[in-house]
Amino acid sequence: MTDPIAEPARWDESERLAALRDYGILDTAREAAFDDVVALIARICEAPIAVVNLIDSGRQWFKAEVGLGVRETPLATSFCAHALLNEDGLVVPDATKDARFDGNPLVHEAPGLRFYAGRLLKTPEGLPLGTLCVLDTQPRPEGLTELQETALKTLAGQVMSQMELRRALRQRDEGRDALERALEASDDVAARLRASEAQFRVLADAMPQMVWSTRPDGFHDYYNARWYEFTGVPAGSTDGEGWNDMFHPDDQQRAWARWSRSLETGEPYEIEYRLKHHSGVYRWTLGRAVAIRNEDGEITRWFGTCTDIDELKRLEQGRELVSQELSHRIKNIFAVITALVALSARQYPEARAFATSLRTRIAALARAHEFVRPHTETSQPTVGATTLHTFLADLFRAYSDDTGATRVHISGDDAVFDDQAATSVALLFHELATNAAKYGALATAAGRVELATRRDDDRFILTWTEIGGPAIEAPPERQGFGSSLASLSVEGQLGGRLHREWAADGLRIVVDLPATALSRRRAAEKDRLQPL
Repeated sequence: MTDPIAEPARWDESERLAALRDYGILDTAREAAFDDVVALIARICEAPIAVVNLIDSGRQWFKAEVGLGVRETPLATSFCAHALLNEDGLVVPDATKDARFDGNPLVHEAPGLRFYAGRLLKTPEGLPLGTLCVLDTQPRPEGLTELQETALKTLAGQVMSQMELRRALRQRDEGRDALERALEASDDVAARLRASEAQFRVLADAMPQMVWSTRPDGFHDYYNARWYEFTGVPAGSTDGEGWNDMFHPDDQQRAWARWSRSLETGEPYEIEYRLKHHSGVYRWTLGRAVAIRNEDGEITRWFGTCTDIDELKRLEQGRELVSQELSHRIKNIFAVITALVALSARQYPEARAFATSLRTRIAALARAHEFVRPHTETSQPTVGATTLHTFLADLFRAYSDDTGATRVHISGDDAVFDDQAATSVALLFHELATNAAKYGALATAAGRVELATRRDDDRFILTWTEIGGPAIEAPPERQGFGSSLASLSVEGQLGGRLHREWAADGLRIVVDLPATALSRRRAAEKDRLQPL
């Protein structure tokens, strides 16, 4: 396969690579700011894979990803390299019908990619560095919705803002180090302080975000130029406690309480509030601050930023309305089906037992939907305790026997469970239960399944054992789509390993997951709140 970037481009490749390296981001560790973006765009676009992808020489490197489980791949298999040759990005509805991807192993072999949509990450000079993209194993002839396209464009801009901020901070640190080395021989402390302060102000004013600083007691004594441009207030008018008056009245008490707690504990400050724009309109803003400490651990200053997230909040509100409407319609479908089954049972009394069993299965599927459905903090599921055992018990209720007794027995350690892992877990165990009902232990009246769950240090092990089913003469010759989907759910979405044992007396599957995979939001929150 030829190099995708070998086609004529509108830029000099050496300049593009030099610009990429100037950001100092290649081969750095994962960061929550980028991980949050790919997690959000994957959910908005309902895609199993999302990536912040940077195109280096001979490779594509992923600053953040969900659904892949790797940090880089060869450039020859890259979709994003093609996207760089377009003005804004690239949409591929079905890669199997696109000549550019003939022979691409990611398309014609596992994982069988079909759909791609990417938005360019461009420098202020217009040089493309990579993309924010989503991928799917199913073709999408219709592409993305208008809302999804807007979200992809907006979040690509947020990624570049984060990269610009990283570069500005790195340049600030490098400049500070150079200044300190130049002034080491000087005894003029005042000159050193003035020079350092002047440099900080220049760099802070160059940042795309609003930057502020306080004394150890929380007294605000500095704002950069972006603050005054956004608010339109006179210089110095928000010093001290005047900043709180810039917030929406409904947010002032909450913001002050959060800031007071950070001052008392030294914990990082983070909050979303509505900040008054110079136009008079309140815009949603993300406020963050961290404490700077001396060698003795004492706080010497607080440095913070304010980021305009109003467009993103509006996208979330729109997605919330769509999610609620979708969930409402699906609930109505379940209700209609249940009513039809009940009506049929009244018309045909001889089928009453079958109808009762069918209604039980439909009710179990409805409960599973209530937990897995798309939602936000304002529309949380109402299925009860959010634990793995509770969720799986509801899911497996659809596979009970005629008396309503469960045929999938769950035992062992339970775990906190959240919606971010729900879809992957539901896909995995629905596939296992369906296959067992067709070909395995649940296909016979006496068959059953034992599901054992065990925590082992930083791992969580789930063992699926089928008992009393048809004898297995040999493993299947090929892996079907359902099995591929199960593997993708475990390895791509949850970051674990899946092992199958085709024993004569029944199938045995071992799923080995990171302990954090079942509650990623809780783990991320714990990491975020760790003191710096």
